[in-house]
Amino acid sequence: MSGLLYSLQELVASNPLVRAGLLIGFSLALVLQIVPVMIWLERKLCAYIQDRIGPNRAALFGMIRAGGFFHTITDALKLLTKEDIRPVQANKGLFLLAPFLVVAPVLLTVAVLPWADDVVLADGRRVPMQIAQLDVGLLYIFAVAGLTVFGILLAGWASNNKYSLLGGLRAASQLVSYEVGLTLAAVSLMVTFETVKLEQMVTLQEGWRLGVVFQPIAFVIFLVATFAESNRVPFDLPEGESELVAGYHTEYTGFKFALFMLAEYVHMIVSSVVIACVFFGGWQVPGLPTAELKANIVPVLRGGLVAGASVSILLAIVCLRRYLVGPHRWKDRGDLEPAFWGTILLVAGAVQIALAIAGVTRIPADAVPWLAAFVQFNMLMMKAGFFLFLYLWVRWTLPRFRFDQVMRLGWKMLMPIALANIVITAAVVTFGGRIFS
Repeated sequence: MSGLLYSLQELVASNPLVRAGLLIGFSLALVLQIVPVMIWLERKLCAYIQDRIGPNRAALFGMIRAGGFFHTITDALKLLTKEDIRPVQANKGLFLLAPFLVVAPVLLTVAVLPWADDVVLADGRRVPMQIAQLDVGLLYIFAVAGLTVFGILLAGWASNNKYSLLGGLRAASQLVSYEVGLTLAAVSLMVTFETVKLEQMVTLQEGWRLGVVFQPIAFVIFLVATFAESNRVPFDLPEGESELVAGYHTEYTGFKFALFMLAEYVHMIVSSVVIACVFFGGWQVPGLPTAELKANIVPVLRGGLVAGASVSILLAIVCLRRYLVGPHRWKDRGDLEPAFWGTILLVAGAVQIALAIAGVTRIPADAVPWLAAFVQFNMLMMKAGFFLFLYLWVRWTLPRFRFDQVMRLGWKMLMPIALANIVITAAVVTFGGRIFS
């Protein structure tokens, strides 16, 4: 390993504050970078499901549209520069405070997410790939994320608007209702894993012993409850555009409105990572525990490069075919974009194939633990990405539930089932022995 990389490794391993600072910066940057991508994917997916074109006109140099991604960037700039309007009758202090009370708790939950297994150095020192390894683990996420309800309530009440107030009340009743089912489902997980630490839950799911296999009922309850907690369709009653204009954030504009949207998407990201960790092994590579992953790091990296090259070439073929058979109806430089991206993807695929054949041959021993952590991180992102896609798919497939249906589902269905699942789990552990031993 080069002197610079070795010095950086020593700095991270010997100074917990530096490690925590780097992980905080990495975690926040990762989450905040995923948000605009999610907004773009949501627009494209909803356009596909509803059989319409979707965003595709904003462009650089009149040519590069990136499939409409620049619409997301321009919207972000618009929200940051838009005039900040506050109703005259609103409570100024609470009105300003509410958006921050919504977004801050959600960002704080990132602190306990395990991005990969601990990196074990040659001298035996361990570098955790997690900002804080708290003893309360999963309970910390529930406790902190539950504070967002105060921000939503304050936003509805401080706006001095009846629609905002109704949206805040809906949010409070919905979040409280589904937090009960969510917490009871978590109790079954705690009994099963005999721990509340996320990193230990992931470590116990080595090989194919996934949490969803032992707790399928808890998985369904957990999934439905997280949808309700994030106020997404079919549980978007706090917003309810067709009923409450925009619900609790009706009176918010510009940057403060952007904070509410940011909190919603960050909650989706965090909940997807948590579901991946407690039910699908998190960063665990199926069939490859950390020790075996390190021993087979070269073939694993080559396989990843080949898989990436295959995806790149497939997308390149799609882009080039679209260019060749496209109608070219606009008669402008934007018609060349499929050819532009197809060429870039072909080059990317060729580079990945070259690296797989000749670039990845021998890995320095000091780099193996870090490369294994990189592979595990990508595995976690793929698992979480599936649930992020599920969020978008459900939103543009199901209609909004009525308020009484939402309450009935939370109190009369999820909670009794979750309680019964706790009893069954406790009986299995008591009479059948430990599940993860």
